[in-house]
Amino acid sequence: MTARIALTYRDYEALPNDGKRYEIHDGELYVTATPTSDHQIVSVRLVTHLHLHVESRQLGIVLHAPLDVILADTTILQPDIVYLDRERRPALHRRGVEGPPTLVVEILSPSTAVTDRGTKRQLCARYGVPYFWIVDLRARAVEAFVLRGPEYVPVVTASGSDPVDVPPFVGLGLVPASLWP
Repeated sequence: MTARIALTYRDYEALPNDGKRYEIHDGELYVTATPTSDHQIVSVRLVTHLHLHVESRQLGIVLHAPLDVILADTTILQPDIVYLDRERRPALHRRGVEGPPTLVVEILSPSTAVTDRGTKRQLCARYGVPYFWIVDLRARAVEAFVLRGPEYVPVVTASGSDPVDVPPFVGLGLVPASLWP
């Protein structure tokens, strides 16, 4: 039996800057390809909507990938979108977000869907990220989860043309249909 070597942030820093997205999940390296154009369109539209909402109300800050979210020395994620409310804003440092942000948003791609819905959601719950969204390009839906105890509980699944508030935001008025290319 071979002993497993857990990768750390120091190993992560040594990875090449080759356009791939690297993450470390509980000490194991995870690599994804560059996002598709549809993924990027949805990301820009959602980041813009969230940014305008957050900035106009001085709620905190919205950031997008690539950005390291360092949940532990052996768990470093690069979510598609991150929101830090005013109380968590001090977690933002030069090397990334150190600790759990308020919200993590993952936009599903065929190659990342299982990991985003499974491993990454579980890691975010374990490290105390209060809100987790899945943006499903195929279903054209935004799924919002709230951390209750050790697990996420689904609270909103939004699709279509009607404006909806998605936790943690009040008055967001997100129209899911406006996100899709």
